[in-house]
Amino acid sequence: MTDLQVVLGFDMETDIGSWTPYYEGLQHGTPVILDILARNNISGTFFFTGDSLQKHPHVVEKVKQRGHEIGAHTLFHETIGESLYDIPGIMPILPEEVPNRLRRCTELVEEIAGVRPVSFRCPRLFGSTAVVNALEALGYVADATYPMFFFRERLTPYHPSADDWTQPGNLRLVELPNFADLSMESRDPYGRDMDQWPLYRTEGADAMMRHIDGYIGYARARGVTPFLCFYFHPWEFHPMPQGEIRYSEGSVRADPFITKNCGAYAAEQLDLLIRNLAERGAVFLQAQQAAAKW
Repeated sequence: MTDLQVVLGFDMETDIGSWTPYYEGLQHGTPVILDILARNNISGTFFFTGDSLQKHPHVVEKVKQRGHEIGAHTLFHETIGESLYDIPGIMPILPEEVPNRLRRCTELVEEIAGVRPVSFRCPRLFGSTAVVNALEALGYVADATYPMFFFRERLTPYHPSADDWTQPGNLRLVELPNFADLSMESRDPYGRDMDQWPLYRTEGADAMMRHIDGYIGYARARGVTPFLCFYFHPWEFHPMPQGEIRYSEGSVRADPFITKNCGAYAAEQLDLLIRNLAERGAVFLQAQQAAAKW
């Protein structure tokens, strides 16, 4: 087993997460991502919402043609798991609704993409025990949801418990922890400053690498093989509107860091980040491949 394993995940959703109904990033940012991955001769996992597939099936076809893994990301980027922190107007669906919701999402991906998804990620990394049990029943092999910045316990992929998804257990499903710099001291009550998204874009790939190196040292000091799972979004690779965004019956205003440097700069920095990781001997895996190794 290599000394540094990396999973690049791309959450295929509406622009700026749940804050707009648009898919400009999906349409124009996805080709940018595909070109970066091809230039570096690596593969990733693209987690599609059912809605994104229904409205833009040609995008998933492009991803398939390049040989990347097609995963699932709920029906409409809804909160399928338990909220880690409150977001006004964003309420989780009921636990008893989870199995049917994920079943329908899985069916949509299979129907439109032509492949049965076996890897999943919850929006915002808001997972739950109900989610992993439903994924297990549907035959998924990987759930790339665990937020290392919040729970801070699992450093490597693990089989979760059917009673508590954050603890090791006997499910066949493999949980893939999302990278956070646990070597730093957090100043956020939820630890969100340890979660390094979107540092590669707001401060640059070199700043991101300093935190990656910090985490690698943290993991190796504990006798753990460093494992890095990242999440990006196609809308980050296409210029996003700044300030107030008006539509329908109101408007939203995203925090500046959410949309800062979206477009060409983000693409440049992702390419640099990948090359820096490759220089450190990283092996890039799809989510399903990482699950198979663990």
